[in-house]
Amino acid sequence: MMSENKTSASRGERLQKILSHAGIASRRKSEELIEQGRVTINGKIAVLGDRAVSGEDSIKVDGRRLRAAPSHRYLLFNKPRGCLCTASDPQGRVTVLDLVPGGRQHGMHTVGRLDYNTEGLLLVTNDGDFSQRVAHPRYGCTKLYEVKVKGRPEEAGLKKLRKGILIEGRRTGPCRISAMAVSSSRPASNTWWKVSLSEGRTRQIREMFLRIGHPVQRLRRVGIGPLRDPKLPVGEVRDLKPGEVEALLAGSTKSGNTKSDSGGRPKQRRSRRAGR
Repeated sequence: MMSENKTSASRGERLQKILSHAGIASRRKSEELIEQGRVTINGKIAVLGDRAVSGEDSIKVDGRRLRAAPSHRYLLFNKPRGCLCTASDPQGRVTVLDLVPGGRQHGMHTVGRLDYNTEGLLLVTNDGDFSQRVAHPRYGCTKLYEVKVKGRPEEAGLKKLRKGILIEGRRTGPCRISAMAVSSSRPASNTWWKVSLSEGRTRQIREMFLRIGHPVQRLRRVGIGPLRDPKLPVGEVRDLKPGEVEALLAGSTKSGNTKSDSGGRPKQRRSRRAGR
């Protein structure tokens, strides 16, 4: 479908990029807003492929004019269990943005998602391009998790998970799984594992271990690309240092070229929702 807007294809930027830079949403989410007819340019409903000039063209989302692009902000949050990675919840449950210090929530969104009962490191930003690079499986930014499961999985089951299994008709990508040291000498009814993966399908780790008969008891993310912060208390947030932002962007490229424990190179996959 050709756009009727008078914005020329030879000038300006793609509309979803402008929305992303303004902190409205990631590029992918901005595309959804456009497809839903919620974005207008100079009074006319926009379509995918439209271009505009920020500051010259009148761009509105749900009838509200787009503000000038704010300076980018990057936060690291240690998410507790029992809160949602969403801007608001109709049931009134606590969200990640509710826990971000006052005055810093506007235009911010989480980079990918952690499910309601998963805790650990989560990035919050208003930079849509940054979100895309860190969250999209195409760029291969690995995420590291510590996983407590019921019982002790056998090596045969772990090998299947490392190679990839079918979940809802799609095979998961190769991943790394290794046992964590146990301090007690008593037989453990639960065991801890480290899992590193670069894709982010909904409840993926929980579903993986459930498939081999070892339900997840506790799940926390402890690393995003090269980023670690074991001293950040649960429920606390801090600004990323410029060097950490650069390392995350560089790491998303490097980790996309690493090999899996099974010896194969992770395949590039189509866009999937991040979060477990």
